Amino acid sequence: MIGLFNDCFPPIMDGVSLTTQNYAYWLNRKVGDVCVVTSTAPGAKDDGAYPVYRYSSIPIPMRKPYRLGFPRIDWPFHARIHKLSFDLVHAHCPFSSGALAMQIAKSQRIPIVATFHSKYRSDFERAIPCRKLVDYLIRKIVSFYEMADEVWIPQAAVEDTLREYGYKGPVEVVDNGNDFADGRPIDEVRRLVRQTLGLGKDEMMLLFVGQHIWEKNLGFLLDALSLIREQSFRMYFIGSGYAASELRRRVAKLALTEKVTFVGALTDREKLRRYYAAADLFLFPSLYDNAPLVVREAAALHTPSVMIENSTAADIITDFSNGFLSPDSVEAYAGKVVELMRQPRLIAEVGERASRTIARSWEDVAEEVYDRYTNLMKRKKQWIQ
Repeated sequence: MIGLFNDCFPPIMDGVSLTTQNYAYWLNRKVGDVCVVTSTAPGAKDDGAYPVYRYSSIPIPMRKPYRLGFPRIDWPFHARIHKLSFDLVHAHCPFSSGALAMQIAKSQRIPIVATFHSKYRSDFERAIPCRKLVDYLIRKIVSFYEMADEVWIPQAAVEDTLREYGYKGPVEVVDNGNDFADGRPIDEVRRLVRQTLGLGKDEMMLLFVGQHIWEKNLGFLLDALSLIREQSFRMYFIGSGYAASELRRRVAKLALTEKVTFVGALTDREKLRRYYAAADLFLFPSLYDNAPLVVREAAALHTPSVMIENSTAADIITDFSNGFLSPDSVEAYAGKVVELMRQPRLIAEVGERASRTIARSWEDVAEEVYDRYTNLMKRKKQWIQ
């Protein structure tokens, strides 16, 4: 059995949980012997074709909807999980689920893959005022990755972050996929959604999808929108997070209420697909993200992103080719958006190239992943012998 371990899983939605879900779905279709190990979550149904094993957890203050898990002291879960025989485990985070994956890998003498997805230092620094404690936690994370048989990253620029943390071992780049890269026509969907939203023919639709947290540079984004409020556009924010209420207050303070709509979290992927298809530009100025799935999702629906140049997240973007890049200033970002508003044909051309260059299907990714798993399992057996 292949075990996929992550601290969160749908119905908690973020890029890593979606990655874990798509690994499970496509690997199950390919090999049929896959499970997910994760924390409990309110509203979880777990009625898919593969088993999901959940351990006890509690909400993390100020980080809704994320949860702190306790697999070691959940005795019924503990007894159940240690009865399973794994061939390989894959940890998608280094915390409670990752520690459990490492323990199982050692006890069953099987390979462990660990993917580095997130900029953990930023999360720690927001919540912990003590620099020494933050440094200690980063060293613990590096130690976790050093114990893995293979360390994967979702795009090349993420290596820089891992090296900054102090990791010196090898890494493998394994792309993230996209469940919207299905080739379905979007013109009619785009027309109907824009009509439903009441958008004018020449009104630009701008979109952000992701956690509503300050680390995503959303204050920067709202300040940029305030500079162009006289332009013809509507901006839609999809997602949830600890900063959601503050963002709404800031929108009102910046006199953007008539321009900005907060949709809330969308767990219905088909509804989310429609927003991507209807949008003209995906605005994502985050300096926090490593390899955001949302940029690839937007690209799959021919919606190019406007990102900050030299950011880790923008590593897959070439300016005016498969997306757009701006200097890291509110004025420059606002100016870039206005410049693009005047060139709808260019936006369409770049969006089409984005769909061809950065929107890879999860089915294709799963083929590569399973080949890598198989090769690693063979090598591990040779090492043990």
